[in-house]
Amino acid sequence: MRVLAAMSGGVDSAVAAARAVDAGHDVVGVHLALSTAPGALRTGSRGCCSREDADDARRAADVLGIPFYVWDFADRFKEDVIDEFVDAYAEGQTPNPCLTCNEKIKFAALADKAIALGFDALATGHYARLSGGELRRAVDDDKDQSYVLAVLDHAQLSRAMFPCGDTPKPQIRDEAARRGLSVADKPDSHDICFIPTGDTRAFLGARIGIRPGAVVDADSGERLAEHEGVHGFTIGQRKGLGIEAPAADGKPRYVTGIDPESGTVTVGSAEHLQVWTIEAGRAVWTSGQVPDGPVDCVVQVRAHGGLAPARATPVTRDGEARIDIELAQPLTGVARGQAAVLYLPDEDAGDLVIGSGRIIGTSSLAKV
Repeated sequence: MRVLAAMSGGVDSAVAAARAVDAGHDVVGVHLALSTAPGALRTGSRGCCSREDADDARRAADVLGIPFYVWDFADRFKEDVIDEFVDAYAEGQTPNPCLTCNEKIKFAALADKAIALGFDALATGHYARLSGGELRRAVDDDKDQSYVLAVLDHAQLSRAMFPCGDTPKPQIRDEAARRGLSVADKPDSHDICFIPTGDTRAFLGARIGIRPGAVVDADSGERLAEHEGVHGFTIGQRKGLGIEAPAADGKPRYVTGIDPESGTVTVGSAEHLQVWTIEAGRAVWTSGQVPDGPVDCVVQVRAHGGLAPARATPVTRDGEARIDIELAQPLTGVARGQAAVLYLPDEDAGDLVIGSGRIIGTSSLAKV
């Protein structure tokens, strides 16, 4: 097969490309230029997309002996990922930009261009597994990225390759060193790639501006503090609330609600964070087939954590395919804008991803 290997400049994508070569495929490497003004150097594990990353990707391609190109996707990335990220925070949501990047850039814009140029598949360094076209968790639980890939539909998954998903990360680094790849010890990127400073609140504030509002107690309605914009808060947040006095019961307060219209941020005890039902929009069923009825599964609501047994029911509401999710036990810190990813547990083959949706609403009341 002709395979386009997306090479970020990191160790995972370099080894993914190498394994595609070893498998006998005709491989071409490509690095995506996603910033209109990339920095010359990458600072530790903050961000990516610097000129240093492009150079690292090029050197890896040279070692592998494959053609290499840099494609400019900066304008598309700004429109589809950065602008959507800012808009979502302004609306009181907590988006995950990696979900959007996979959905709209890597496995849409990039994959579409690859197919148009005659490639059969797109290989990336993501930690996940594909088995018979089905998406499963990676062998390395700590590095598993099936959550941020669950937004991909059946057609997108059918032209994807994840060569690193069957190997723990330490072994990937060892393999890179054996292959003579200089990125073998390069730090992982842990931050939002387009916010290299790591200061998300400052990044958003510079683009959204000051939109003052009140921090209000969930029980009493008392006005506890003022803030400069709901973009500085997310559900479950405990620190940085601007509250001077402790709660009457002495317990910590958490952000339990965000109203972008009034600018009100509601805070309360941990009990106020408990969620029993979730409504998710933009539903994707990875098999390509919508279930006939409710499905018993496990739902995950954050990239790392937030799992609970659940029953998921496909519905159509307001002309949109959605998923109603009833939890068997409550979850906390469930924020609008994140994904609810549905898994079928499988200890032998790795948990199977069956669907996903973007969280648009929650309820704290258990359905009887």
